[in-house]
This record gives sequence, C-alpha cells and structure tokens, in this order.
Amino acid sequence: VQLVESGGGLVQAGASLRLSCSVSGRAISRYASAWFRQAPGKEREFVAAISWTGIESYRDSLRGRFTISKDNSKNTVDLQMNSLEPEDTAVYYCAMNSRRFSSGTIYASDYEFWGQGTRVTVSS
Repeated sequence: VQLVESGGGLVQAGASLRLSCSVSGRAISRYASAWFRQAPGKEREFVAAISWTGIESYRDSLRGRFTISKDNSKNTVDLQMNSLEPEDTAVYYCAMNSRRFSSGTIYASDYEFWGQGTRVTVSS
C-alpha cells in the first residue's frame, strides 16, 4: 500500500490550498482515511478523517475552514484548506486505517499506512 501526498507549498495568510493523497494497493472505499499534520517542534496532530461511508470528522479548531473529501473511483483523498493562517504551517500527512469498514478516528495509532508528507508553509 502506498500513499502519496501532493499540493503543498508556500502561500500567504488567507489563501487556500488543496492537498491530494493518491492511494495505491488498497481501495479507499472500504477503509477510513485521514489527514494529520506536524508543525516544527510539535507533536503530530489530527486534522480530519473520513470513514469508509464518507462520514467526515474534524479537529474542532479547523472545522469550517478545512474540508476532507474522497473520490472512490480515483482512490484519492483530498483536503481543501481555506483561510490559511501561519499556525497552519506544518507537514501534512495522509493516512489509511488498518481495519476494513472503519470509521474515521482521531488516533494516529489506528492508521496503518502513511504517506511521506507534503509541506505547507503559510506566511503572515
């Protein structure tokens, strides 16, 4: 199973970015997926998740600005990020749950497969 993120970059505060995670080797239609992020000097934290049925969940502080979605036909999971703030600067990771027909949990330990990450830098 491979997860490859793309779409990161350097943007100014207030801008939008759309991250994409391309998954190979496992059908996302049967597994939950999620996005996590890790800022410099901080621990990895949950951003958003989507269950195998498409139910979304978000970190409370990001709800309303970030939107997770998936395309089962393309086997991709996207993260739309709007009104970006300098505090959103981090490496963003895509992850896939280890259990079939799983819900989107907030715990990194529930996710077996991870991408290499894509860097997002938001300047003020």
